This record gives sequence, structure tokens and C-alpha cells, in this order.
Amino acid sequence: MTVEAKKETLGFQTEVKQLLHLMIHSLYSNREIFLRELISNASDAADKLRFEALHKDGLLESDPNLDIRVDFDKEARTITLADNGIGMNREDVIAHLGTIAKSGTADFLKQLTGDQQKDSQLIGQFGVGFYSAFIVADKVTVETRKADVSADEAVRWVSDGSGEFTVEGISREKRGTAITLHLKDDAEEFADSWRLRNIIRKYSDHISMPILMVKQDMPSEEEEKQEDKALEWETVNTAKALWTRSRSDISDEEYKEFYKHISHDFADPMKWSHNRVEGKLEYNSLLFIPAKAPFDLYNRDMQKGLKLYVQRVFIMDQADEFLPMYLRFIKGVVDSNDLSLNVSREILQKDPAVDSMKAALTKRVLDMLEKMAKKEEEQYAQFWQEFGQVLKEGPAEDFANREKVAKLLRFASTESKGADQDQSLEGYVSRMKDGQDKIYYITAETHNAAANSPHLEVFRKKGIEVLLLSDRVDEWLMSHLNEFDGKQFADIARGDLDLGQLDDEDDKKALEESAKEKEDLLKRVKDALGDQVEEVRVTHRLTDSPACLVVGENDMGAQMRKIMEAAGQAMPEAKPIFEINPEHPLITRLDQEADEDRFVDLCRVVFDQANLAAGGQLDDPASYVQRLNKLLLEMSA
Repeated sequence: MTVEAKKETLGFQTEVKQLLHLMIHSLYSNREIFLRELISNASDAADKLRFEALHKDGLLESDPNLDIRVDFDKEARTITLADNGIGMNREDVIAHLGTIAKSGTADFLKQLTGDQQKDSQLIGQFGVGFYSAFIVADKVTVETRKADVSADEAVRWVSDGSGEFTVEGISREKRGTAITLHLKDDAEEFADSWRLRNIIRKYSDHISMPILMVKQDMPSEEEEKQEDKALEWETVNTAKALWTRSRSDISDEEYKEFYKHISHDFADPMKWSHNRVEGKLEYNSLLFIPAKAPFDLYNRDMQKGLKLYVQRVFIMDQADEFLPMYLRFIKGVVDSNDLSLNVSREILQKDPAVDSMKAALTKRVLDMLEKMAKKEEEQYAQFWQEFGQVLKEGPAEDFANREKVAKLLRFASTESKGADQDQSLEGYVSRMKDGQDKIYYITAETHNAAANSPHLEVFRKKGIEVLLLSDRVDEWLMSHLNEFDGKQFADIARGDLDLGQLDDEDDKKALEESAKEKEDLLKRVKDALGDQVEEVRVTHRLTDSPACLVVGENDMGAQMRKIMEAAGQAMPEAKPIFEINPEHPLITRLDQEADEDRFVDLCRVVFDQANLAAGGQLDDPASYVQRLNKLLLEMSA
């Protein structure tokens, strides 16, 4: 087949079209980031080639010195960025330059608002990558050859960013990729040596391989006569791995730009920690906390992990063995002197050195968060809003750091103003009543359901603080977080409520007497509700409500049950305990009801109301409405 016969025109993936349109119109205020993104991709391509060459002899061919070259043509209004990295074949080009494979694309597109300023931030979180070229170019040409294929198997990709691109076979002597940007009329300012050098030093100085541009010395008279004088290239950037440099030599701006390079994020990081470890283990680490959560944060299959280098040689992009799952939002680099250059994921999972590094890196992240929580409360509140639910996975996954993670957790409580999760467990313990030996909490589907639960009534009466938990992860969290600072956690909607020394002896005696007095009523209610309840008993949880539902001590809560059922798990039947308030007028009216049919209807209405107040769903809402209407008509007759 001839080279010409291979040419074909293909359409962009729908998401790419939308992203291109929004990016071109939203990122106009910071157009120069296109060069940062393209250089970052070229650097990744060189890193991948260096790693592949460890296992495959001859891959570097006769060109072992990896670099990135940036050139321009002012008259033609073009910029060309070339690397001698791994390159791409035809399948790679179609896959990488025509689709977005990143998970969370649909969620990303749903959150776009049409507001250019807000959308630019969203696009930044998503990462712009290669498509940033169209911010300044109305046509982009890519010529590339993969390192392990022949010269006549190279590929040319061309597009104007509208809806289609062409792919054709070409011949190319050098491996790697060259991207030529045909600049828009209003972007010709970038076809300038000083402008390009300034952008490279601003955004890409930390890239660990040389970024070259043609030397711009003023030519002498003799040199002007030499038309065929060879171009002289010079290195524009520092070309030293940033994490190997001393912290005192690195500016905040350099750290921020390095973060954007490795994460493809548009926003600055919230915090970072740069550390060098020497001794039994030797490694450098540079860890970043992003300012915003990625769109696929709650997808446990998201791309995660640190960039792994061994003796400054790039090994893998997402080494997730160095941090636990609940810290999957952390970005960064780890460079070890103790691992072998041919390390694999299987070896990483079994290497004791990796376990030691994981423990140390986890502690470093938690220390960074602890310091932020103590000294920069407002910033920690922003962090919690973005990543709090993920951090709540920690106590179940990381037993060694359970207490440390627990100190970082934040919850809403009856002391909070509104639904903000702004109360720490340490703060709760410091406010505990004299004689209080438990940390009380309640879980519900929503904050309002928790804040208005009938179960809180006795706690409000006695002035006891209760944590209000409404995140999906909360009930699972509390099943693994049994105590804090020596204080047991107690779910106020589960089992027998024991307030310990906070209970008055007079109240206890009154409850016992009331239970004896209402034995007949309790039996009637149990008979009326039948298999719907496990037990009916007198409550001391309530002061204003007629009744409430209580989960059995060993039963699964309603929140966790719904999550398991939504995941397709068959759950065993669990019946609630029905507690009634004998002092409430409605229960007094119930006790005096002689008509057995009306008694049964009233019992079921009160039971269904207690179910609704607990955030539950009625099995037969129509029957509830029918009974309630019937009773209302009888009362008004």
C-alpha cells in the first residue's frame, strides 16, 4: 500500500469537540499555557523512551541524547516543537489525538456553566494537554514516528480543531514527534524568540531534560555572508530535576509550575512538601495537595499515584503503591536510590523498601494536613470541602494511622451553624459534659434529616452535643472508628440509649414506672403492627415527638443498607424497634381508643410518620395517605 493510499479523514470524539470549543473560548486570558502543556507532553514522551530503552536494546538508535526543540518562523507564523522521545504509530495517533480516554469526562461536561471564568477553572482541573495547541493555532500538524518502527511507517496528523482530522502515512528519518502550530492572526506575538524563551523559563524551567532554541546572537559581517551556516542550538531551561535541588534554591513559583507539569492542573496547588531522606533508605519526595478535587475522585479506578523515578530515571507514571487509597488525591514525585531500574508493579508490591517508603510518605502527608488544620483553619476548611469524604475512608484502610486520621476529620454537629462540617473530634471532647463518657452521633440521608431527627430531643433538653452525619461514607466510617481519645462512639438511633451519669435517677425511675403502666398499650401496638416491628417499648429519647424508630444493636443502619442494596447486594430483613412517648397527647389518645380498627389505623399512621422522620421510605405510601385522610375526616365530623 502506498503512503498516499493510507490517508483518511476521521471525526473527533463528541467530548473532544465540546472541550475544544470551550477551551478556545475560555482560556483566552492565559493563552501562553499551550507551550507548557506541549513541552510537558514532550517530556513525558522522552521519559517513556528512556524507560523502554532499559529493556530493549537499540531503541535509542544513534540518537541517545534526549531533548526538546522549540523553533519558530515569524514570516510563516508557525511554531514547531519537536522531541526525540517514544513517538507514536498510526493507532496511537488516532487514540491519543482524537479521543479523551480520561474517566470522568461526562461529569466534567455536566459541570460546565457557560461562564468563561468558571469554565476555565473546570477545564484546568480536567487538564488541557495536547488540545491546548488550538488556543493559539487555527491549524495543527503533527508528524511522528514510533521508536521501534521503520522510517516509512511515520504518520502525519492534521486538524483545524473544528470537527475532523486527517491521518496519513509519511516517511520520517527521526523518531519522536514534531508539532507545528499555524498561529491565528491574533496570536502571532508567540512567533518571537524572546517571548518563547520567557514562557519556557516561566513554566518549564524545571523540566529535567534540555529545551533547546536556536541561538540568537547578532551575526558578524562574515557570518552574514555564510548563507549555509549551521544553526547553533542552546539550552533555555535549567534542565535539572527540580526534586533533586535544594529547597532553598527553589522559588514558590517553580514549585507551582512543576505541580502543573506533573498534574496537568490549571490551578496552583494548595500545599506541598519537599523532602530528602538519607540513611537506611535514600529517596527524594515532592508531594502536592491540589486546590480542587478531580472529577473522578470518587471513582476508585481513577488515575492515581506518584511519578516514580529510580536514580532520576523515569520508571512509571502512576505508582500507587507509595500512598494508601484514601490519599489518592495527592500528586507528586518519588525518586529512589534503592530500587532497581527494571522494577515492575509486581516487584513494588512485594518490596519491603516500598512498604517503608509508603509508611513515611503517608506520615508526611498527614503531618502536612495536621499542620494546616492547626495553623491555617480557613485553608483546611477549603481542603475539607474538596477532599473530606475521601479522607473519611482512612480509619478503615489505615489502622496504623487511625488516631492521626481521626484528628483530621470534621463533622457537622448540633453546635454547628448550618450544614458546614466544621467540628473536630478534639473540639467535641473538650466540650463534653461532666460525667459524659461517650461521643454521640446520628446518621441520616441528609443534613436536615439528621438535624431535625426526633432522636435529638432528649439531647437538646440536656444540652448534650451530637455529631450530625449525612455523607454516604459516614455509617461505614463509624463502623471502623470505634473510639477516640478513650471515648466510645454511640449511635443515638441504635439499641438502648444509655446516657450513663447524664441520666437522672428520677428519670430512670419514671421510665420504669411508665413502662409498667403502659404494658397493655405496648402489647396492643405490637399486635397492631405485627411483623413490621421487632419490639415496641416506652422511650426516654423523646420530649416532643410521639414515636421514633430505633435500629437494633447489631443490625445494619438504613444508610448502609441503601448503599449495599444499590450495589446489588441482597440484604437480610431487619425489623426496627418502635419506641413511643407515653407523655405525648397522640399516644394518650391512642391508649384511649376503644375501636380496634381505628386503633390499628392510628398505630400505622404513627409508625409511618416515625419512619418518614427517620428519613425512611414507605413501602405503601398510598395506604398511608388513605389512612391519614380517613382519620382526618373522622376528626372533623
